[in-house]
Amino acid sequence: MLAAMWIVLGAGLAIAVVTALLAARASAAEAARVARRAVDQARAEVSAETRAAELEAAAARSAIETEARREALDARTVAEDALAAKEAAVERRAEAIARSEADAATREDALDLREEQLAAAQREVQSRRDRANGLEQDARRKHEAARGELEQRAGVAAAELIERLGQAWIDDAKAKAAAALRAIDQSAADPSHDREAKRVMEIAGARYQHHYLTERAMNNLRIGKDLVAILLDQGGTLHAALQRVAGVQLLVNDDQDALRLDGLDGVGKEFARRAIGKLIKKPQTIDDARKDPDGWAARGREHLDQEIRSLGKRAFQALGIPKAHPEIVELVGALNFRTSYTQNQWWHAVEASYLAGMMAAELGLDEKLARRATLMHDIGKALTHKIEGSHAVIGADIARRLGEHEVVANAIGAHHADEPCNSVYAYLVAASDAMSGARPGARRELAEGFTAKIEDLERIGLARRGVIDAHAVHGGRELRVYVRERDVDDVAVVEMSSEIAAQISEEMTFPGQIKVTVIRAFEASATAN
Repeated sequence: MLAAMWIVLGAGLAIAVVTALLAARASAAEAARVARRAVDQARAEVSAETRAAELEAAAARSAIETEARREALDARTVAEDALAAKEAAVERRAEAIARSEADAATREDALDLREEQLAAAQREVQSRRDRANGLEQDARRKHEAARGELEQRAGVAAAELIERLGQAWIDDAKAKAAAALRAIDQSAADPSHDREAKRVMEIAGARYQHHYLTERAMNNLRIGKDLVAILLDQGGTLHAALQRVAGVQLLVNDDQDALRLDGLDGVGKEFARRAIGKLIKKPQTIDDARKDPDGWAARGREHLDQEIRSLGKRAFQALGIPKAHPEIVELVGALNFRTSYTQNQWWHAVEASYLAGMMAAELGLDEKLARRATLMHDIGKALTHKIEGSHAVIGADIARRLGEHEVVANAIGAHHADEPCNSVYAYLVAASDAMSGARPGARRELAEGFTAKIEDLERIGLARRGVIDAHAVHGGRELRVYVRERDVDDVAVVEMSSEIAAQISEEMTFPGQIKVTVIRAFEASATAN
């Protein structure tokens, strides 16, 4: 029974499985049919789209081909037009070349003809040159023959005759020059010359009107103990810096409330006065001076140097003369801080230049040359604290070294008779210098003091054995001592000049320098009965 049940259940299960399989197969067959229909439909759509794409591509290709043919046709048309234009241009160029070739041929023919003419002319010139050379040689031979015959007849050679003639002309010129000098010497004492010279000088002096003030350089500065303490603070660094930059000594008095400027450099003293004045008037600058003493002092000196250059340029501009070498311009400006018997030397140079220019104009000379020489006549005074010697000689040497004209240099060196005058401008410079220094109010030297100075000089000169006489000349700038030739020999003359100069330096106080000249003259005398 149980077995029959298992059989029935197994048969039923097999039927069910078979049925499921059949159903699955039918379902799969249906799905396959559906899939085939979808594939067929997709293939149909793809085929349709492919056909449509092919048709569209064919249409596009046709349009592109049509456009390309049109562009190619246009390009061909343009190219044909350009080719036609090029061909026309080539034809015109060919015509122009043909015309140029024709012109060139014509010119070549003309050049050939010209060359033939030039060749003929050269042959003619060469022929004439040959004939001229022949004639010249004939003339030279005849000239030599005639010269030899003349020398034989005269009994003297041509070179010797030329030398004799030259010497005769030289002797004649010397005789004329000596006669002119004698005439000048004879007429030098003519009162009319003195009157004319006085007239010219009076005209110049009356026409000129300018600066008539005198100046005194302050060398003692009473600045107070506080400022002296500031200068000496920190080991005296500020005090030392001012001394180095100024080139003069700043001596502190015993009470330590004043300074004395000790030195000969007028520019250095002016810088020291300005630096001290700045510390007094602007106390806020004291800190800067303490922090960098050398830099602060150097800046102040540079400012003063710029002012000096400006003063030099101003002098040349005021006188209307071309500027000189920058070194000379700076020396002229430095004269503003140099005085002679309280007369400001910058103003003195300008004033004397105006006077010399007016006298030159009155005499018909070069006014600007006279002004130029006079403006520079005292530039040596700006260097007398550095260079030994007369300021006139120093100034002349500087002018020559820096390219000034010899007339100007000689006028500078001769205005105190340190060298002989080589032109009339040297006399004008000396005259204008004397006029500017001697006018009323120019200098404060008293007559008594000047007389005492002259007497002291002559006293020192006479206090020697063998001295005949002694004279102070050039306003006390030179002492001339005359000695007996039999009492003093040449070596003693040199020693005497040095001794007198040393005694003058030791016993007297004077500005500038005094030249000592000892003259030993030989005198011979005889009596005619």
